[in-house]
Amino acid sequence: MTRVDLNCDLGESFGAYKIGQDEFILDHISSANVACGYHAGDHNVMAATVKMAKERGVSIGAHPGFQDLMGFGRRQIQTSPEDIYHFVIYQINALKGFCHLNNVSMKHVKPHGALFNMAAKDPVMAKAIAQAVHDTDPSLVLFGLSGSELTKAGEELGLTVANEVFADRTYQPDGALTPRTEANALIHDTNAAVEQVLQMVKEGTVTAVDGSIVKIKADTVCIHGDGENALSFAQTLREVLTNEGVTIAPVK
Repeated sequence: MTRVDLNCDLGESFGAYKIGQDEFILDHISSANVACGYHAGDHNVMAATVKMAKERGVSIGAHPGFQDLMGFGRRQIQTSPEDIYHFVIYQINALKGFCHLNNVSMKHVKPHGALFNMAAKDPVMAKAIAQAVHDTDPSLVLFGLSGSELTKAGEELGLTVANEVFADRTYQPDGALTPRTEANALIHDTNAAVEQVLQMVKEGTVTAVDGSIVKIKADTVCIHGDGENALSFAQTLREVLTNEGVTIAPVK
């Protein structure tokens, strides 16, 4: 039986600014990555998002990023492994507090944006993040780009890791995501994105931008919650996967 997790980055509103349709997307996913206040989100949004996820039976995870609200955590920041270790612990435990208040367990951690992408290639950053997750709670699942330094670092520490693939992003021949600075980084056509997910989940491969076939492991599929068609895409993807006999469930 083919099984996959559908995750979405949520809780990205803050203050007076509303981002995404979290209350609706939660009906179509199995795991929520909740922003922890550094790249997006705030204490009130974190509290509300955890409550909504629990009510819908969606698995809850922390989504720590660089302290970069202006750049939405997508700008690379050069800092020390110690700093990364501490700010990841800080953010995970901020969300863990709201999980405790709602009597629900946090299940996973997925780094956000530039932090995620840098750690995919940098083993030192990857180890700092994985160590922060391990030292906070070794039962937490670490999400990382499929086949990346981050998943390797998690495995070396004995963490359960989830190899993540992206529905709406294009891939390079080495398995890396195409940088957002490039014109072809995003897949805007729903049908093309769904076909890519089916290929990754059912065949364990993805077609890179140069046409080459890259082996990939798909434990969890990311849907971006801030896209203009995020809700309709989540609905369509879940329906197609279910019709193809794929079970949608959180990573164990």
